[in-house]
Amino acid sequence: MGRWMKPEVYPLVGAMTFVTSMVVFQLTRNVIHDPDVRNPIVKPVFWTTVMSERTEKYIDHGLRRFLRTRPPEIMPTINRFFSGRS
Repeated sequence: MGRWMKPEVYPLVGAMTFVTSMVVFQLTRNVIHDPDVRNPIVKPVFWTTVMSERTEKYIDHGLRRFLRTRPPEIMPTINRFFSGRS
């Protein structure tokens, strides 16, 4: 491969490639799907009503709806063990 690419460097290159691809994916996702980023060229009144609906839909996704019904604990079993609750 060359003087600078030794076999010991492959895991580092793989990790950096993975992280870079995740950053590019997230930035692309935000630009395409985030309602705060998109600005359609329409009348301002229509834009505010449509964007507020899209923003609510974007913010209130399925994971947040699920977590809203759960208690705010990271490890409930360990919390119960150390607090003495059964």
